[in-house]
Amino acid sequence: MGHAPVSDTRRRRLFLAVDLTPEVRHGLAAFLADELAGTPLPGRSADPRSWHITVRYLGPSTDEQAERFLGYLGEHLSRAPFTLGFGGLGAFPRPSRATVLWLDVTRGAEALADLADAAEKAAEASGFPPEDRPYRPHLTLARLRPPRDVSALVGSVDRFPLTQTVDQVVLFSSEPGPDGPRYEPVAVLPLHG
Repeated sequence: MGHAPVSDTRRRRLFLAVDLTPEVRHGLAAFLADELAGTPLPGRSADPRSWHITVRYLGPSTDEQAERFLGYLGEHLSRAPFTLGFGGLGAFPRPSRATVLWLDVTRGAEALADLADAAEKAAEASGFPPEDRPYRPHLTLARLRPPRDVSALVGSVDRFPLTQTVDQVVLFSSEPGPDGPRYEPVAVLPLHG
């Protein structure tokens, strides 16, 4: 099973990610509703339908760049499926002045780092600029503008208990919309190794 060809001629914002299973997606939404006692997350919450774990953001991309990236990654991706598990909440750059509220990834973090390393090599070989930050696997839940102190919230939410098997990565296109970005799958790369 390979990836579908990229056929759109527009420059699209692309990123490689691990998508959540429906069970984990719905379970996390219910878990957060319980933990927060019905209070919404602070800031602009990410739509649960778009929750994912980014492996490598590529940014505006031509079809040729996307094809090169997928080809290189497909040839060099030798990672067996693995189990993904989660921790509690965290915040970037820090809980006392947060701009991003996220759910930590604990189990499978090393496998995600391996995927990010392979994706980084594929991105650079395809003409994308190198990533300027170390990889930190997480699931973005909300963006906060202006920054705010979420220390109490981060400390009050338990570890999310569900896990999922990761057996593929997905190249997504990010399309802006009035309610936030909409993510469309462009290609799927199965994991095997």
